Amino acid sequence: MFRLHKNHILWLKVFIHCVALIPLASLYYEAFTDRLGADPVQKILHFTGIGAFNLLLLSLLVSPVAKKLNQGNLISIRRPLGLYAFTYALFHFLSYIAFDLQFAWQLLLSEILKRPYISVGFLSLLILTALALTSTKFIQRKLGRRWQKLHNWVYLALLTVSLHYFWSVKSALLQPIIYICFAIILLFLRRKKLTKNLKRHN
Repeated sequence: MFRLHKNHILWLKVFIHCVALIPLASLYYEAFTDRLGADPVQKILHFTGIGAFNLLLLSLLVSPVAKKLNQGNLISIRRPLGLYAFTYALFHFLSYIAFDLQFAWQLLLSEILKRPYISVGFLSLLILTALALTSTKFIQRKLGRRWQKLHNWVYLALLTVSLHYFWSVKSALLQPIIYICFAIILLFLRRKKLTKNLKRHN
């Protein structure tokens, strides 16, 4: 059976960096050179938002695929995928503040409190921020068992991101529903782990 070795994983990580960074840089280049059409803000928000969701789904897909294919080395690509999910989510949020709200911070607080889809989106960003800041091996060693408990919050982030996307779309709900189905499948694949964690907290 074909086995992935360190060199394969290295090139896979290079591919992930290119696929994640180049489109993001290209997006903002086109935005600042006025090449995004009639509604550039909406295009930026959609691209960064759906990009964050895609990367989050991919990061959670790694473990079941690695287990199914018996390719343990694949686990190491979860971190870059997760960090890029956070990066896209951060750019999504910053773009909303800069281009949509024009840095009106009081309005931001009002929007978070009054609009449920923004509330859950902001909660998603907070969770992804906590996971990104504690993603290093040094922090993992410092936190010990608490690190895994913290990083299990990624499943809540998956649910809140799904809800944020669904609530933010006013029409054409097919795509959000498809994404939610993928999220449910990923959670179903982890049903034993999730059930075990729930029992520990009861």
